Amino acid sequence: QVQLVESGGGLVQAGGSLRLACAASGRTFSSYHMGWFRQAPGKEREFVVGINWRGGTYYADSVKGRFTISRDNAKNMVYLQMNSLKPEDTAVYYCAGGWRAYYSSTSYLAQGDEYSYWGQGTQVTVSS
Repeated sequence: QVQLVESGGGLVQAGGSLRLACAASGRTFSSYHMGWFRQAPGKEREFVVGINWRGGTYYADSVKGRFTISRDNAKNMVYLQMNSLKPEDTAVYYCAGGWRAYYSSTSYLAQGDEYSYWGQGTQVTVSS
């Protein structure tokens, strides 16, 4: 069982930055792939970025060049550095974790079904 707790959300002006953090419980964290998803009001949840246990990443086109995911396995932490924020980035951001035995690429990280554990979410609001 893995528990995930997000932090770092808040209100920021367009063009600003925020760093989200996700604290994970569990001794096997280093073997999990981790991801960030977001859901804006009235919209479906969408993939933002994922990172596998080896550090391989996969980004949604909408955030490439602006967001960076990282993980610290020693601390059981995953981070999302968000730069050049836009009003359309406003959403509740969720941290998620999962495990897969084999993979040939990192594209599976974009699939919500690949994640078994989800946090409660943290609100990010970007004002124009």
